Amino acid sequence: MVEGPVGRAASTREAAEAWEALFRAQVALMRRFQRDDVWDPLTIREYDVLFTLSRCHDLTARLKELGESSLLTQPSLSRMVERLEAAGLVLRGPVRGDARGVAVTLTPEGERVQREIGRRHVRSIRRLVGGALDADELAELRRLTDKLRAAQPGIPDPS
Repeated sequence: MVEGPVGRAASTREAAEAWEALFRAQVALMRRFQRDDVWDPLTIREYDVLFTLSRCHDLTARLKELGESSLLTQPSLSRMVERLEAAGLVLRGPVRGDARGVAVTLTPEGERVQREIGRRHVRSIRRLVGGALDADELAELRRLTDKLRAAQPGIPDPS
């Protein structure tokens, strides 16, 4: 069960202004990250697929699960996975017990590339995020964003 808000309920304006601030900060950071020269030989989106797989049990996820953690449409993600497979970074295969499911697994080369790019990306994160917030502020940001994400399944969609 997700813990509900504590204290005074937020007004529509306060919620909208907080969302706008969060969204604009994320856009500003993503633009900076995209301009970084850390992604070679991949794109930032291709790296995101490898990173997501690196966090999965057995380095494997269903294609559908990858799509749920990505802003890419299913056809775009399928084509990207095909390119990553051609580059030897992932393998596609069947999902046991699900004839229609597709499993995507990070290869040892994919792990190596993900770690190499990840080390460079983490230095950018340290510079751009850690350079703007102190340790206490980073902990509070993490707490709030985790709480916001965790609350979503418990908030009903409009009827």
